[in-house]
Amino acid sequence: MDYQQKLAEKLTILIERGTGVLIRMNYIKKTCADPKLRPSFLTEKPLEPAIKYINKKFPNIDFRGNIQHLTGIQRQKSEVLSATSTYYDSFLDVIEFRDHVYELLNTIDACQCFFNIVINFDFTKNYLDLICIYTSVIITLSRIDDKKAMVGMFNCAHEMTNGSGDPSYPRLSQMLVEYEHPWKKLTEEFGPHTRSVTAAVLSLKMVYPRRNLPAEKWRGAQLLSLLSTPAAMLDPACSDTVACEYLSMEVMERWIIIGFLLCHSSLNNNQESQDLWKMALRSGLYLTLTRDEILNIHKVSEDLFDSIKGYNKRIADIKECREYVMVNSGAMHRERRQFLRGAMKELFKVLDDEPGLLGPKALFVFMALSFARDEVLWLVRHSENMPKIKTPEDFVDNQMAELLFYMERLRGLMRKYSQVVQRYHVQYLSQFDALVLNDTIQNMYVCPEEESVLMSSFVSTLSALSVKQVENKEEFDFRPLRLDWLRLQAYTSVNKAPLPIKDYPDLAKVMNVIQFHTRMVDSLEDMLQETSEVSIFCFYPRVFEKMFNQSSEEMKPYLMSFPFVCSHFSQCGHPLCPEEMDLLEKKSLRICVTFLEQIAKQTSNVVLEICAEQCNLNDQLLPKHCAETISAARHRKQKKPLPKKGEVQKEKPGAESLRKDRAVYTNVDKLHLMLTELCSSYSLSSDFIVFDHIVVPTEFLLAHLETRLSEIIVKMANHNQTTQEIARPSDLLAGIRAYVSGLHSLSSYINVDVTRLVKSVLLQQTQPLDSYGVQTITTVYTNWFLESLLRQASNSLIVHCPTMHCFVNQTTDTEPSFRAEEFSDVAELQALAELLGPYGIKFLSENLMWHITSQVSELKKLVIENMDVLVQMRSSFDKPEEMANLKKRLTGGENVLKRMTIIGVILSFRSMAQDCLNDILQKHCPYLTGPIRSLRDFFTPESDIKVALSVYELASAAGLSCLIDPALVTAIGSMQTDNTSMDEEYRLSCLLLVYIAVSLPTLALDNNSSYTREHGGHNNNIHCLATAINQLAAAMFTVQKKNIEHELKEFLVMASSTLLQLGQNIERVEVKNRESIYLLLHMIVEESSFLSQDMLESCFPYVLLRNAYREVYRSFIVTLG
Repeated sequence: MDYQQKLAEKLTILIERGTGVLIRMNYIKKTCADPKLRPSFLTEKPLEPAIKYINKKFPNIDFRGNIQHLTGIQRQKSEVLSATSTYYDSFLDVIEFRDHVYELLNTIDACQCFFNIVINFDFTKNYLDLICIYTSVIITLSRIDDKKAMVGMFNCAHEMTNGSGDPSYPRLSQMLVEYEHPWKKLTEEFGPHTRSVTAAVLSLKMVYPRRNLPAEKWRGAQLLSLLSTPAAMLDPACSDTVACEYLSMEVMERWIIIGFLLCHSSLNNNQESQDLWKMALRSGLYLTLTRDEILNIHKVSEDLFDSIKGYNKRIADIKECREYVMVNSGAMHRERRQFLRGAMKELFKVLDDEPGLLGPKALFVFMALSFARDEVLWLVRHSENMPKIKTPEDFVDNQMAELLFYMERLRGLMRKYSQVVQRYHVQYLSQFDALVLNDTIQNMYVCPEEESVLMSSFVSTLSALSVKQVENKEEFDFRPLRLDWLRLQAYTSVNKAPLPIKDYPDLAKVMNVIQFHTRMVDSLEDMLQETSEVSIFCFYPRVFEKMFNQSSEEMKPYLMSFPFVCSHFSQCGHPLCPEEMDLLEKKSLRICVTFLEQIAKQTSNVVLEICAEQCNLNDQLLPKHCAETISAARHRKQKKPLPKKGEVQKEKPGAESLRKDRAVYTNVDKLHLMLTELCSSYSLSSDFIVFDHIVVPTEFLLAHLETRLSEIIVKMANHNQTTQEIARPSDLLAGIRAYVSGLHSLSSYINVDVTRLVKSVLLQQTQPLDSYGVQTITTVYTNWFLESLLRQASNSLIVHCPTMHCFVNQTTDTEPSFRAEEFSDVAELQALAELLGPYGIKFLSENLMWHITSQVSELKKLVIENMDVLVQMRSSFDKPEEMANLKKRLTGGENVLKRMTIIGVILSFRSMAQDCLNDILQKHCPYLTGPIRSLRDFFTPESDIKVALSVYELASAAGLSCLIDPALVTAIGSMQTDNTSMDEEYRLSCLLLVYIAVSLPTLALDNNSSYTREHGGHNNNIHCLATAINQLAAAMFTVQKKNIEHELKEFLVMASSTLLQLGQNIERVEVKNRESIYLLLHMIVEESSFLSQDMLESCFPYVLLRNAYREVYRSFIVTLG
């Protein structure tokens, strides 16, 4: 008959079902209490009168007589029915669960079952768990404020839709009314079960006091220490009550408190009951029902016993226990946490060094995890509901990170070496446990058939195990064996059982040990979940974040444990409440990301501070700082007087490395120590899973470093738009190299791809905007060169100097804001090319081309204004008298030359930048620039011009100069409009060259047109006209598909003719800089790829050029040797 009761199966199923119902009730309560999640039908104004009426009249609601109050439901009956049905069904689940629980409890009472946590552990544990789960369901249900409104609205809508109320409504509404005061009703219901409940709870009298010890006792017993008895280090950790060793103390306290609340009669007549109850009351103020739903144990107990006669002494006991908790409990738990931190650290260090000990000492690991988890849970629930006491610091733990860290470390060890644990316990089960169990069975004087079959199957199952199964990675499943042992406990625990288990404690001891060993083989993950899961943090986010912030200063090496704990949160869901999982996932990810962002921010700040220190030290070694040292050396050689005593001598670079006392810490030392601590936290794990998301902590660090490094690089450029100041490219490059060098040292602490980080940041800096839409150094330097250097160059305040390949300042009365050569010489432009790269130089070129096209547009307007005169000049250039008359009619000649000079300056600067880019690419990737150069030389404009331009574009991107500038061609081509034909454009281009040619003599009037041998050019930059004329003509005639050489020859002839006429004006002022202007003609030919000296000599006598050179060089003194 006992076998047919299925007590074990029913307990297992009801516990699982009850857990789901409890989570469901808690979710409904939280949903209704949260304004953001509150169901809409509870907040809609049209339904407010109906809700008030239902709450007032519940459960006897008159649907027909007071229809005016329910018109809101009548209008939306289908919507209300649909919206409330889920909640109504959930409440029906409570009734169904309650019915099955009472049926099972009555059956257990009828069978007069024997309960003892030490002997029939699983049977007793499941029995007590079921009682606590059921009680928690009822308490949580009673705390749902809107339950009557939901049930009443559903029934109203059901009756309005179907003509009758729901059949379950009377019973459900009656239950809701009965449980308005849940404890009173529960104590009445559990009256008949007092014997069983009290016996089960009292069986903890040997287990709970042994666990609930102060830290001094733990320390005295050297609890969890493997080093206390070195000789026994390899002995298996065993206990007569193995499953009780890692049983959660919170669970035991819940059993004791709720058990004696439901069945309190033994508290007045049983001293053992009183002692156990008081001990539990002294442990804390709150117990967890589920999630963040707590029970104020002293208040609830006092309120309940206050309504029962004869319990005055118990009320006094409750008050005394509460006072004890207020004074002592916080300090006691603080000391426990302090002990566990050291004990778990030692345990981890030993097991990490000798993982083979995980086999025999696995029990120690689960005990440590369970003890630590109990302390974490206690602190969390008390921190959130901290009472007003004199020592609030007892409820604050700045070192919680360390405890969580070593919990995660031990969990990680068990997972990493799970095969070691499996192998050990498979051997233990087959070669020891099976033999002991067999001997125990043989020594039994009574063994009924059913029990005999079960025990024989245990022996045969265990004996068949072998190490080869572990080596072959076969999956083990001992769940049937453990369920059979639970069945056997149920069979042998009933009254008058043929084989009463209380008479065979040895069998229980052996089977409890076997159960633990089987769990080490097939359900290690479940064991870790049972003993160390701390998903309670998900429901106390404020406490969780507060603990993280408190640990941030002192516990840097352990901070990663906080985001890692978020991986536990996915384990706390239940299939009966799938809606909750989405909310849990979002909350978990938000908390996890917040913590990782803060850790990454701290780490990146320290890393970049170290880099900044390194950059400062590197800056001291730059050549620009050596002038003082050289000056001091000269003073010593010349034996000049030393500086006075009051003057502080500047320390030489490297002085900071000289240490007189190793106890003195520099700022860099402190930063490196902080970095070591922060990086050690990243060693916890390279990645972890939060719900279905793989989280990689180092990626957060790299993302932070990327953002900060981008900001720092732009900041190092030191650009001030007001004063137009900016850092020299070479200085910025040196600073970036110092930062990169510092960043690479990070990889010696943790495994991060610094190269990828640097490449990503520097590549973004070659674009106008980075990935966050912020201006980069490419934009900063492009704007500065255009607005500062080239703007002044266009006004001749700065001169292009071909000799030195740079720009230099003109000598003026005012002090220049910057020295042009310090920003435009070869070294600086090479540094600029290194910083900006091909992409950045391309962006710079595009901006330069925009300025050129704006000048070309103005030039075209001037050509159109003077078109008639220019047409006549083009045909009469060899008629001096006619040309002289036409020239008087020509306007804007100086403007044309000014704009062409500006174009020339821009193109000269671009050419310098391109050359430096080519130098850099040649240094970094010569294998790439070589083939590009060969390809450029192979194609000529005479072949397919489209193919040639494509090749030139490639070559230009590599910094190579081309016969035709592809960027300029593109820019000129983009100026074409539908209004003008190609022939018209061609005509304007030809006339522009005529305009330039006939205007050249006017340059001789400018005093600044003199040629300077030192610079290799003219003081007003007109030597840049050579570049402008050649490149602009080539681009324009390429777009118009005309012969470049032919058009430039025509220009050369006309320019020669007008300049020869300049030579005939002996008495005019124009003669002053005539020779300098003659040289301009020679420069145009030299710069051109389409003109030659022969062509020049055919229209302009070489003797004039020779004399011109002699004349301009006459003023310079040439010294040799």
